[in-house]
Amino acid sequence: MYTLVNGFYKYLTKKEEYCVLILGLDNAGKTTYLEAAKTKFNKNYKGMNPAKITTTVGLNIGQIDIHGVTLVFWDLGGQQELQSLWDKYYQESHGIIYIIDSNDRDRMEDSKKVFDNMIRSDHLSGVPLLLLANKQDLPDVMGVREIKPVFQQAGVMIGRRDCLVMPVSALTGEGVDEGIRWLVDAIKRNSIVRPPREND
Repeated sequence: MYTLVNGFYKYLTKKEEYCVLILGLDNAGKTTYLEAAKTKFNKNYKGMNPAKITTTVGLNIGQIDIHGVTLVFWDLGGQQELQSLWDKYYQESHGIIYIIDSNDRDRMEDSKKVFDNMIRSDHLSGVPLLLLANKQDLPDVMGVREIKPVFQQAGVMIGRRDCLVMPVSALTGEGVDEGIRWLVDAIKRNSIVRPPREND
């Protein structure tokens, strides 16, 4: 009897699981963004002190539950030598968050090249894209109006997928929940093409 009840309980409580890549150059604020997302959506999660967040070497994994689904985030290191490993995760991903350091004008073209290289992968065809202009809490940063035209040059490669460009501050948390909620809706719309993983 226990097995039957336990099996029924698991069936009722299982959630669809979607994998989301967090990509961008090193120091764009990817890990800070992940921490902000976990803090906003996971009850009682305190989050890391932003001052103690160091450069990601490899991969950070985080998870949140929202709107009856589980999002598993893969925050991949953005250093040049680690970018070649990104494509190992493309095929299993259901969404992409690409984070731009709005305060780093000197590396904007580098970020654009890395973005172009990523978005042209066939393994990411049609996958929803959330493009975030991070560090909007700082003075004199590039706004979305300045950044959007730079990345719109990749319009052909972006194609007809769901795509949103928005300002965000991973440090203050401003814009984090709106972006995540948009991405969940976009991923659900795309689930016919990329069905969720089943999470027991």
